[in-house]
Amino acid sequence: MEALHPFRKKYHREFWALRDVSFEVSRGETVGILGRNGSGKSTLLQIICSVMQATRGEAHVNGRISALLELGAGFNPEFTGRDNVILNGAIMGFSRKEMLCKLPEIEAFADIGEFFDQPVKTYSSGMFVRVAFAAAIHVDPDILVVDEALAVGDVRFQRKCLLQIEKIRASGAAIIFVSHSLETITSLCSRAIILENGVVLADGEPKIVAEKYLAILFSESKEELSSEVTNERDGKSSTNQEIQTNQFRSEQFCDVDPSSWAGSLSERFGYNRHEVRTTNGCAAILDYLVAGDGCADITGVWSGTSIAIVIKVHFSAAVSQPIIGFELKTDKGVTIAGSNTFLAKTQLQSAAIGETKIYRIEFNTPLNEGDYFVDLGVAEYDGSPGGYVLDVRRSMIHLMIRRMQEKQFNGIVDIGFRFREIDC
Repeated sequence: MEALHPFRKKYHREFWALRDVSFEVSRGETVGILGRNGSGKSTLLQIICSVMQATRGEAHVNGRISALLELGAGFNPEFTGRDNVILNGAIMGFSRKEMLCKLPEIEAFADIGEFFDQPVKTYSSGMFVRVAFAAAIHVDPDILVVDEALAVGDVRFQRKCLLQIEKIRASGAAIIFVSHSLETITSLCSRAIILENGVVLADGEPKIVAEKYLAILFSESKEELSSEVTNERDGKSSTNQEIQTNQFRSEQFCDVDPSSWAGSLSERFGYNRHEVRTTNGCAAILDYLVAGDGCADITGVWSGTSIAIVIKVHFSAAVSQPIIGFELKTDKGVTIAGSNTFLAKTQLQSAAIGETKIYRIEFNTPLNEGDYFVDLGVAEYDGSPGGYVLDVRRSMIHLMIRRMQEKQFNGIVDIGFRFREIDC
């Protein structure tokens, strides 16, 4: 209609999936890309893989690239899994003889049994992604591109894939990984990028970028986003306190009258001034105290100590069913544990407009020594487990754990190891 219109009237609406996106990925780097649906992630990967041509600009790729994009891309549904693997190798520049040598390893990794010689159109989505991923990672790529494909497989296969990705990264290949799993991004990637409305909103350390992405998901407006998302976070509190040296007695919490709390939030031991906050104004977490071993406002505890976090919440609107929650994370942003009053089946009293309430959270810390962070949140029950978010303060509290020398272990959490020899 536009071509035939005498005055060249425009009937279409121009849409830019990507705009002014520019970044480099070096050899050995693992880059995670985050973004809401429609932010341009898949379009970006397709341009990198030369599946799609950019309207403007250029994408320079140096090295052999292996891609696992949308489910079904590049596979002929009438061919068997074995035939499709050979065909995929031919597209990558491998001869039939070379692919036949690689086939046993690919077949073993896919682990779908006799279905490997059945037409792909008979596969379930899980079986399909097994074959597709096995084919993509066993062609010695210099660059591996994965677009959320692992979300289809079962948990064991996802773990198997992540271990294989670690091996590829260790070999020096570059990896570009799109995922909505923040824990996967923070634990697997050395760098993360946020795409929002086709532009790069953040590019940097995964745990910092992941927190910015969470702020985007829960922001009510762009103004809130710009005011609440911080540009950086060093993960350290402005003030440190010497760790208590006497051993903790499990039930000895410090009962402090919240109305008599001295000082302000910014003066709290362990307060992380680089926290990321999301709020809609209906409620606000005003202050907190970490209590344990008969002391309040502590930041350092021994591994295995039971502690309490007392928080002060002000309600600017009436909330009939408030929910209080928290999450404990490593300094890399990986969630160790989290819960809320709804999941714990603890019903709280309603809050009136202008009312300030005090809540207490108690938990154990069977953790290895290191730096940990606590998220605090208040929500209103709306039928979902997490409720409607009113105020969330992520990485608000910096908690330092010291391990007792007589009880050492590897990893993050002490799961109560016991060893013994059994007589024959």
